[in-house]
Amino acid sequence: MAANRSPRISTAAVHAVLLAYTVIALFPIVLVLFNAFKSRKAIFSAPLMPPWSDSLNVIGTSWPDTFSLVGFETVLTRSDFGLYFGNSLTVTLATLFLVVFLGAMAAWALSEYSFKGNAVLALYLAVGIMIPIRLGTVSILRLIVSLDLINTLAALILVYTAMGLPLSIFILSEFMRQIPKELKDSARCDGVGEYRIFYRIILPLVRPALATVAVFTMVPIWNDLWFPLILAPGDGTRTITLGVQQFVGQYVTDWNAVLASLTLAIIPVLILYAFFSRQLIAGLTQGAVKG
Repeated sequence: MAANRSPRISTAAVHAVLLAYTVIALFPIVLVLFNAFKSRKAIFSAPLMPPWSDSLNVIGTSWPDTFSLVGFETVLTRSDFGLYFGNSLTVTLATLFLVVFLGAMAAWALSEYSFKGNAVLALYLAVGIMIPIRLGTVSILRLIVSLDLINTLAALILVYTAMGLPLSIFILSEFMRQIPKELKDSARCDGVGEYRIFYRIILPLVRPALATVAVFTMVPIWNDLWFPLILAPGDGTRTITLGVQQFVGQYVTDWNAVLASLTLAIIPVLILYAFFSRQLIAGLTQGAVKG
């Protein structure tokens, strides 16, 4: 009995820890969503309460009317939110394509072919993961200015691509090394070229890894404020995170507009996760089992 009870206790403890971590991780998101639909007074008087309308009150309830869409009205009427959203979406999608496509090609070359400098190149890319790219902000700014790309979305795309490629190559190369060599050799014996092997065999087999790379790449780019503020602060190139700053003042902050903007900015991330969740979990699980 004691032996059977011990695994149950350990399983319950693991679930309790995971549940506690989930609550802690979701709490800020729920707090933002709650207060985005409240009046300014309700945000400060009852920040933990969900938004409520008098039309929802039933007999025996006396919750105050806190529901308000003033934040969303401010964002959509007093700012170019559509432009900011489009800029963020353009930069993110273009970077995702370049990071996944170029990263997959580089990972295939490093994992499949033996050439002089292979190990040195892999070590160089690993160093790129460990060193924060923001340490080179001054040099990056000088390079962007010399290329006449300041205040352009292309500058952000190039910087984010360079930032995401090392991790992308590292993850994808590890997955590609796990593909049986016999599968590739049999395709070569049938006369299949290297490009067709890469596109028809390798990429479909590493789809979980591609989804993992896509999620890990998108979230830092979508939430970044540093490089948009330095490389593309113009009115026509602002991203969502930079556009929200217009509602943050030195003395007065329009919290309704800020929280509404953040709520609208969360939507693409949720859609991406819902779309890639199965592949993402499969990629993380496969990497954990085989790593």
